[in-house]
Amino acid sequence: MNAQPQDTRRVLDVAALPRHAFGHQGLIWWGTTGFMVIEGSMFVIVLIVYFYLRLQVRDWPPSLPDPGLFYGTANLVTVLVSVLPAYIAKQKAEAFDLAGVRLWLGVLVLFGLVAVGLRFFEYFTLNCRWDDNAYGSIVWTLLSLHTLHVATDVGDSIVLLTLAFVGPNSKKRFVDYSENSLYWYFIVAWWIPIYLTIYFMPRWL
Repeated sequence: MNAQPQDTRRVLDVAALPRHAFGHQGLIWWGTTGFMVIEGSMFVIVLIVYFYLRLQVRDWPPSLPDPGLFYGTANLVTVLVSVLPAYIAKQKAEAFDLAGVRLWLGVLVLFGLVAVGLRFFEYFTLNCRWDDNAYGSIVWTLLSLHTLHVATDVGDSIVLLTLAFVGPNSKKRFVDYSENSLYWYFIVAWWIPIYLTIYFMPRWL
């Protein structure tokens, strides 16, 4: 009678591994980073289109005044300062400090709401309509794409803040609180080149 072949597959017991991890050791970090790479590529493409259009005409903006600086600059200052509560909220999350998360995530939400409010007024100081010409279209596209990201993350932050108060607040939830700040850094970082492109390229080029 022939003997049955033995099963030689290797088996790894992962029961002792933690169910959560911060930073690059966790899947949420990789998912967030993937989103940032994809969405950052979209911003790059739109910026390339902006400068391509600029090369096609002599005057920029064509037959339109330069955009006003006040609200765009106020928004830049607002989001740059907002990095501080985002950073502290991230540190509190990684220390499993629920009270700290509630406080600093709440402060971050307030900064985000101010940024959205300022963005509303920015549209009126662009000094162009989206359908005036190619310049107006690309400027409105740039500003609207970034606005969509700001508003989306503010909404996400509000949801996370609500969960921080009503629970449940498992250790995996604290990873969500931490990575929310990482995505906010991405939004702030991209506003710098977009701000310079919208408000200063017409003055410099």
